[in-house]
Amino acid sequence: MKTDSVALYARSPMATRSDTSRHPLLVLEDWWAIWLAGLLLGAVVAKLVTAVPGVGRWSVSPLDAFGGGRGLDLVALALGLTVVTTIAVQIMGGVARRHAVGFLGVFALAVVAYTCAQQTNIRAAGLGYAFWALVLGLIIANAVGTPAWIKPALQSELYIKTGLVLLGAEILFGNILNLGLPGLFVAWIVTPTVIIFMYRFGTRQLKIESRALVIVIAAATSVCGVSAAIAAAAAARAKKEELTLAVGMSLIFTVVMMVVMPLGIRAVGMDPVVGAAWIGGTIDATGAVVAAGALLGEQAEQIAAVVKMIQNTLIGLVAFAIAVFWVTQVETGDRSGQAGAPNAMEVWYRFPKFILGFVAASLVFSFVLTPTLGSARVEGILDLTSDLRGWLFCLAFVTIGLESRFLDLGRHATGGRPIQLYVVGQAFNMVLTLLAAYLAFGGVLFDRIPVTSEDIAARSVIRHNIDTDIEATALFYTEVPGWGEWMRRE
Repeated sequence: MKTDSVALYARSPMATRSDTSRHPLLVLEDWWAIWLAGLLLGAVVAKLVTAVPGVGRWSVSPLDAFGGGRGLDLVALALGLTVVTTIAVQIMGGVARRHAVGFLGVFALAVVAYTCAQQTNIRAAGLGYAFWALVLGLIIANAVGTPAWIKPALQSELYIKTGLVLLGAEILFGNILNLGLPGLFVAWIVTPTVIIFMYRFGTRQLKIESRALVIVIAAATSVCGVSAAIAAAAAARAKKEELTLAVGMSLIFTVVMMVVMPLGIRAVGMDPVVGAAWIGGTIDATGAVVAAGALLGEQAEQIAAVVKMIQNTLIGLVAFAIAVFWVTQVETGDRSGQAGAPNAMEVWYRFPKFILGFVAASLVFSFVLTPTLGSARVEGILDLTSDLRGWLFCLAFVTIGLESRFLDLGRHATGGRPIQLYVVGQAFNMVLTLLAAYLAFGGVLFDRIPVTSEDIAARSVIRHNIDTDIEATALFYTEVPGWGEWMRRE
C-alpha cells in the first residue's frame, strides 16, 4: 500500500520530478506549500518580518514607484523569497542554482507587472497585477519564447498553493459570526446554487470536455473572482491554460460590471441598500465591489463590502468541496479500470494537501492567535501576510503566462463555450442575487436597514476611484474599514 500511495503521488500533476522512493512530505508541492506558508506566517507572528515592500503608485514616470528606498527593499524581498523557494525546490529534487537564477528573473517580471498595475489610472480601472502578470508572461512566451535559464523557476503550483495557505489565515470565523443574517443569506444561499448550476450547464448543455475548466469558471463567477479561480484550479488540478482563461474572463467582466452596475442601479432608482447587496454578491473582485458600492454612497460601500467579505469566506469550503468531489467522482476513471468510488485511503492519497494548510491557518488565526494577541495585532499580521500572498500570486501568474501558448489557449476556448458559460452563469447569478438581496435587505425576511440620505455627485466609477484613492485592483480583503457601520439603526 505504501508503494501504491507513493505512485499515486508521483502520477499527480502536482508532484515534482522526483525519486518515488522518497517520502511524500519531501516530494510534493502541496506539502511544501504548507511548510513555506507556515514559515512565512511564523516569521511575521514572531516579528522577524515587520514589513513587506511593494511597488509604489505613480502617475507619469514609473521611476516614481521606486522612490524612498523601495528599490533596495524589493531586492531584499527578492533574495529572501529566492532562499526559501530554492530550499524547497532543492529538497523536492530540483537544482538549487538553476532555480535561484531563474527565480530572480521571474521576480523581476513580477515587479514589472506590479508597476503597471500601480499606475494611477490603471489602478482605478481595476486592472491589477494578475492581469499584467499574465499578459507579460504570455507576450514573452509567444513572441520570443521563454528563456531557458528562467524555466527552472516556473514553479507556478508551489507559488499558488503557498499563497492559498496564507489566504486561509485571512478567513476569520469571528468575522463571519459578526456579519449578520442578511449578508449570510445573500452570499451563502446564492453562491453554492450558482456553482452547481454552472457546473451542470457547462458539462451537460454546453458539453465542455474539461470539467476542471467548468468548475474554475463557476468558482470565479460565484465566489470572488481570481482568488476563487486559483483555489478551484488547484483543487480540481486544472491546466494552466484553463486557469488563464477563467482569470482573463473574470478580470475583463469585473471591470465592465464595476462601471455599469452602479449607473444602472441609480438610473432605475433602486434602493441603494438592496443595490449594494446586489453588487457585493455579483461583482467578482473585492476591490471592484468596494469601488462600485462607493458610487452609491458610503453606506452602500460598506454593505457591498460586507456581503463580499461573507462570500469570500466560502473560498476554503468551496475548494474543499471541489477537491472531495474530484477525487471521489471525477477522477474515478483513473483507477486502473476499477469500478466505483475510491476507498478512504485512496481519497487521502489523491486529496490536495494544501487545503489542510488553508484550513489549519484559518483555525489557528481564528481561535488561537486572535484571542491571544487581540484583533488589532492579528489585523497587523494579516496586512503583512496578505502582501506576501500578493507577491506569490503575482509570481504564479507570471510563470503561468510564461508556460502558456496561444495555440493551447485557443483549444480550450473552442467555439466560445467558456465565454458562453461565464455569460450565462453570471446572468443567472445576477438575477438570483438580486432576488436574494431584495428578500434580505428590502425588509421582507429581515428588518429593513434605514437608508442614509447622501448627496452623491460622482457619475464615473473610475473618476471617483482616482479622486478618493480607492484600490479597485485588490483581489481580496481581510478587513474593510468601517464594515460594521451598516448594522447601525437610526
